Amino acid sequence: RNIIALDCTGGRCGRQHTITIDGGYDRDEVEYDCESGPVRVSLTVRDGHAQSLRTYVGGRWATPSADAVVTDLGTVSAREAVAFLLELARREDGRAGEEAILPATLADSVVVWPTLLKLARDDEVPQRTRRQAVFWLGQAAGDAATRDLADLVDDRTVDRDVQEQAVFALSQQPRDAGVPALIKIARSHPHGEVRRKALFWLGQSGDPRALALFEEILLGR
Repeated sequence: RNIIALDCTGGRCGRQHTITIDGGYDRDEVEYDCESGPVRVSLTVRDGHAQSLRTYVGGRWATPSADAVVTDLGTVSAREAVAFLLELARREDGRAGEEAILPATLADSVVVWPTLLKLARDDEVPQRTRRQAVFWLGQAAGDAATRDLADLVDDRTVDRDVQEQAVFALSQQPRDAGVPALIKIARSHPHGEVRRKALFWLGQSGDPRALALFEEILLGR
């Protein structure tokens, strides 16, 4: 098992706020005080490949048992950690690739959404990892992220599952950015299922522009 730590933004403290992807993680791996960082990442590696990855915020590494084989890679810069994690996401076709996205998004002072967009568009990246990239891309506020998500939905070369995940990600954007993009998709996207997804999330928004669209559709205008 390899373990690393990196600085984070908006972290949480205490065992109840542990962020973990692997439901079977070792509860004795990290000990907690109340603190906002760092991000801690534990990888299980076999035959040179990462098999799974667990993410924690705060605390400290517990002393491993005498028979445990653990390599502590120490504290690394956020930039180095993000580069490693997103490369892991790109190349690993198992769980670890998908699980590497979360800690990368928690890193302090590194803009990750352009690389997430590249992962989402890359046909050679496993679909589960691409969906995770789109999900976290949707958490990135800003007009640029919204435009890229909308472009991802419109890209005919992108799998429909990824397009639908991008629709969800748009629903997580601020209303003034996300709602107009969803309305455009609901009006004109060539795939009916993608249009239905857009309509569903518009229905959850409670936005008057969405209500106006529903009225227009129902009245056949």
